Amino acid sequence: MVSMQNSPRDFSRRKALATLGLAPLGAALATAADGTPKRVLLRSSWQTVNIGDIAHTPGVLHILETHLPEVEVTLWPSSVDNGVDELLLERFPKLKIAKKGSPELKKAFKECDFLLHGSGASLVAENDVKKWRDETGKPFGIYGITFPLKKSSKTTATSEEGLKNAIDILNDAQFVYFRDSRSLALAKEKGCKAPVMEFGPDGAFACDLRDDEKAAAYLKANGLEPGKFMCVIPRLRYTPYWTIKENRPFDEVKHARNEEMKENDHAQLREAIIKVVEETDLKVLVCPEDRTQMAVGKEMLYDPLPEAIKERVVWRPDYWLTGEAISVHDQSAGLFGNEMHSPIMCIGHGVPAIVCRWEEQTSKGFMWEDIGLGDWLFTTDNEDELAGIVPAVLEIAKNPEAARKKAAKARAFVEKRQKETTDQLRIELGL
Repeated sequence: MVSMQNSPRDFSRRKALATLGLAPLGAALATAADGTPKRVLLRSSWQTVNIGDIAHTPGVLHILETHLPEVEVTLWPSSVDNGVDELLLERFPKLKIAKKGSPELKKAFKECDFLLHGSGASLVAENDVKKWRDETGKPFGIYGITFPLKKSSKTTATSEEGLKNAIDILNDAQFVYFRDSRSLALAKEKGCKAPVMEFGPDGAFACDLRDDEKAAAYLKANGLEPGKFMCVIPRLRYTPYWTIKENRPFDEVKHARNEEMKENDHAQLREAIIKVVEETDLKVLVCPEDRTQMAVGKEMLYDPLPEAIKERVVWRPDYWLTGEAISVHDQSAGLFGNEMHSPIMCIGHGVPAIVCRWEEQTSKGFMWEDIGLGDWLFTTDNEDELAGIVPAVLEIAKNPEAARKKAAKARAFVEKRQKETTDQLRIELGL
């Protein structure tokens, strides 16, 4: 990994802007003496139909609150609907929210010292970071992203021109933290030369939203006792957004791929449910990470189970927000399934979690190797790895103390990196 020490930079663009009076060079360092707080503009909150996307923002806010409590933070979101803005303001009452096109955002561009691009599937807000760079000349950093080659719904870095544009922006960043080491290696290979380039955990690890009251009521209503159940999350190869978003057209190609692979991607999860019920006294909760997954869980996990097994399996028919999900996961014996951010939030609370992934996804799943949980990571395109899913789930179910210790070790490593990455931001802010 690249040294944490800053290397010489080409500040020609910023110097030019300063000459035009758009942003005096060094302005971010000139305010400390007069008592004005340092101000960070956080570009995050991509969507609200997925509790993982929701979790990115409160996770980064919690990290900043912990390690840079004196810094004033303004959130520049894509979406904080469905009650997410209220959740954020309840947890972070000092937070300012500046939506696109608002007077608050214009003010933030003028007053904030630094733009921080939050965790995501790519340089999600590439155009907005470019706008900040070009209009203000003030510094920015990238926190916990994947750098993908394959096109996803959230990235522009796919064509050669798009890749070049993304690299151009990354090279102007004060730091770029990648949430998996494969992204880091790929970015270097493609010419990324930011002064600080390292592994930096996904912000969702630090999400501490909770709704213990709602979780307790749900567990009681469904006969789930703390420590006596495991959670499982289904997922299709491509999220069928056309089933939940009015403006999203049906995608025949993605639907066909989902249908082709859904049995392959869920058979081992079903078998794990059966074995947990047969070989332990635990129950299993089939639950979602996004709004499309309740139906998938019923079709692929719950309905095909033998009736005798269903007696100790609960299928959740409703979506939930991040706080309730975390409060339920935190009382489980562990989680397994085809998602990424519910496992991330589990490890962030010391709860064992297994990740299953496939080639259509970005490299984000490999962060499990980076944090010491490689044997809890499975690629379902690989026959040999498929066979390891059930034994791994049973190992957690049958040896909960050892599994918790393993999760706690990974959590400690993540928290160490959170401090180190925010130490770098502290340097950039001149604190």
